[in-house]
Amino acid sequence: MKSLLLMLALGLANAGAAPTLTEGEVRKIDKENKKITLKHAEIKNLDMPPMTMVFQLKDPAWLDKLKVGSKVRFAAENAATGMVVTELEVAP
Repeated sequence: MKSLLLMLALGLANAGAAPTLTEGEVRKIDKENKKITLKHAEIKNLDMPPMTMVFQLKDPAWLDKLKVGSKVRFAAENAATGMVVTELEVAP
């Protein structure tokens, strides 16, 4: 019984954990469609290998901070409309 409670507690603790950020580099910016193309490392939460692909942005204001070649760390999720960047940090 104790082990069951411990497993439940650990599961709940991880449920609210922030997603792991993935490293990437901006290859293209499409301001009109609020999308960016990223060359990225493995995205663990999506079980996705490294590749270059297009992402929508949760916050279009991020476009103002980006330029082609920017190094970023980001979190993404697979939404009904496609892959969406949900968190974004631009490297200094």
